[in-house]
Amino acid sequence: MKRIHIVGRKKHGKTTLIVDLVGQLRARQVRVGTIKHTAHAHELDTPGKDSYRQRLAGADPAAIVTPDLVGLYVHRRADADCYQHLAPMFSACDLVLVEGHLDCPGVKVEVWRQDAGGPCLALERDDIAAVVTDDSVAVDVPLWPRSDVAALAGHILALAEERFGS
Repeated sequence: MKRIHIVGRKKHGKTTLIVDLVGQLRARQVRVGTIKHTAHAHELDTPGKDSYRQRLAGADPAAIVTPDLVGLYVHRRADADCYQHLAPMFSACDLVLVEGHLDCPGVKVEVWRQDAGGPCLALERDDIAAVVTDDSVAVDVPLWPRSDVAALAGHILALAEERFGS
């Protein structure tokens, strides 16, 4: 699975960037999937509903299927291995954008806004491939302007090609 992690501090615009990139990539006929990583434990199902009760009884995996969507619940730690387990479900994708999961090995692009607070992660880490920002920051990786989403999509595709091949 070709995946690029979009990382950054809280409220720096990761979700907004991913939404914008998905639109740009789809317009280029790129089959793109997304994965949202969170460090917080969230209940994804509705307590009391059938699927919830089945899972609570011990079903693993458990799924819910509607006319338009499929939801799959699998009890698994969100470590680096989780992406191997998800890979078959993303096999039709040309690229997968992961929001977050900073401490997982993988290609990372940071979103940074000076006015959102906190130093640029690329100043502290050596595993950031590029920084998306419209601010000035002295880092040893490429700076990609946030204001030009079409160019960003091109940079992301070039990075994927460089790191994963075609």
